[in-house]
Amino acid sequence: MHSNDAIDHRLTDLEIKASFNEDLLDQLNQVIIRQQQQIDALLREVAQLRQQIPDAGSGVFSRAGDDLPPHY
Repeated sequence: MHSNDAIDHRLTDLEIKASFNEDLLDQLNQVIIRQQQQIDALLREVAQLRQQIPDAGSGVFSRAGDDLPPHY
């Protein structure tokens, strides 16, 4: 009977570990879902910001050395 008790104890320990692992997996899945939602929101925001800026070739953004000196 001692062997059966040991097997039962080991089986119970494995069931407990499996339960904790399932809970951890669920928590990690929720983190991934939230992160993906944040990534999606950031991608939308970047796309909106890109639509707000003019084309790079229009000359609005210039290099610092391209400006005329103040005495001109």
